[in-house]
Amino acid sequence: MCGFIVLLIYTALMLGATFLFSRKSGTAGSFHVADRRLGLFQSAMSIAATWIWAPALFTSAEKAYTTGWPGLFWFLVPNVLCLLVFVPFAQRIRAQMPEGVTVSGYMAEHHRFKPVHGVYLFELSALTVLSTAVQLLAGAKILSAVTGWPFWLLTVVLAAIAFSYSQYSGIRASVLTDSLQMLLMLGCCALLVPLALRGNGAGSLVKGLAGATGEFTRLLDKNGLTVLLSFGLPSAIGLLAAPFGDQCFWQRAFSIRKDKMGKAFRLGALLFAVVPLSMGLLGFVAAGSGFTAADSGMVGFELVQSIFPAWVMLPFLFMLISGLLSTVDSNLCAAASLTSDFGGGMKAAKGSMLLVLALAILIANIPGLTVTGLFLVYGALRSTTMLPTVLTLKGKALSARGVFAGVLASLAVGMPVFIMGTIVGNAALKAAGSLCTVLLSGVVSVALSRKGEVQA
Repeated sequence: MCGFIVLLIYTALMLGATFLFSRKSGTAGSFHVADRRLGLFQSAMSIAATWIWAPALFTSAEKAYTTGWPGLFWFLVPNVLCLLVFVPFAQRIRAQMPEGVTVSGYMAEHHRFKPVHGVYLFELSALTVLSTAVQLLAGAKILSAVTGWPFWLLTVVLAAIAFSYSQYSGIRASVLTDSLQMLLMLGCCALLVPLALRGNGAGSLVKGLAGATGEFTRLLDKNGLTVLLSFGLPSAIGLLAAPFGDQCFWQRAFSIRKDKMGKAFRLGALLFAVVPLSMGLLGFVAAGSGFTAADSGMVGFELVQSIFPAWVMLPFLFMLISGLLSTVDSNLCAAASLTSDFGGGMKAAKGSMLLVLALAILIANIPGLTVTGLFLVYGALRSTTMLPTVLTLKGKALSARGVFAGVLASLAVGMPVFIMGTIVGNAALKAAGSLCTVLLSGVVSVALSRKGEVQA
């Protein structure tokens, strides 16, 4: 009953806020980039909420619980840094393409080579689908445990909720509801952490810094290096490259008022950090108090369900649904914006939203998928376009064929190596695959550009 109430109230809040405080978008410019007039605080809240995806809520607690502070460090720090590193490049693309909407459109205009445009569209589109699938997977898993409803049904319900308000006014609805969702998440964090410390004492938090086994005390000792190779390095590479391969952030770069963009991303990074840090603290408390999680990937949820007062589950579920669906609605708007590359109208934009949701539902219902595993895979995917994008924005003379070959090399070589390492659990192979994925695109792009005819 608790889960049903949360879904009902949440849907009413998001729809009510959207209809009351935003107007229905009738033009592509309004739907995709909000007429480029988004302000500082709503944009910062939206950036933070968009970046609070399933791993920020679940992986942060899981890593704190299983691998102590080194695990949380390698997840939290790159998550914050990536938004700060992105700022100067967001400013560059806005200066170079003031009327732009997508990074794929920028690369297409700059290189004027259809395969470059195609490979960027593939990466950006695949990312929106996989990212949406992770959010639906995590949300349905939790709600199924609370409500007893079928998992597949809940993936459909969550998808329908996100679509219901996103299709009304596009990026405006996304930013507006993101701000409300972020307020709900910050409020929940302010409630959960003091309750956890009051119930278990600061001693359990301190003890839990070394993880449930007590073996993870240093960042670079034997156990710390294992965490670095198996999780830290792949995670850091994927996270630092994340905004560069994610249309959600480029779309916001084109939508925020030009003079507020840098401040919005920096403030968004700080606001974001509060949530995974708070969830990580719950993981430490669970580890230090001797709590045994049935599923380490859901340790935060299990801790709240087991030792907190029953009423706490209500705000906790609000936080989870807010975090997950804020990313889903941003993904839908990102997918819709990609149709602008072809001059697509409102029907094409909303049709792309439905297509993303349909594919994400199918993927989320594949048996055996885990949040962390899928996160690492699509984290590697978005690394494939980072260096060609950065080099192009910085004015490096790259040939169009070099860029295409570089991204293709990362997809065809780096990604399979990383996925194989993830499947067999080989830390060295995962690390090598991560490095290949992010570096190959840049190395091949530069090498082929030097050999062939360079396109300015």
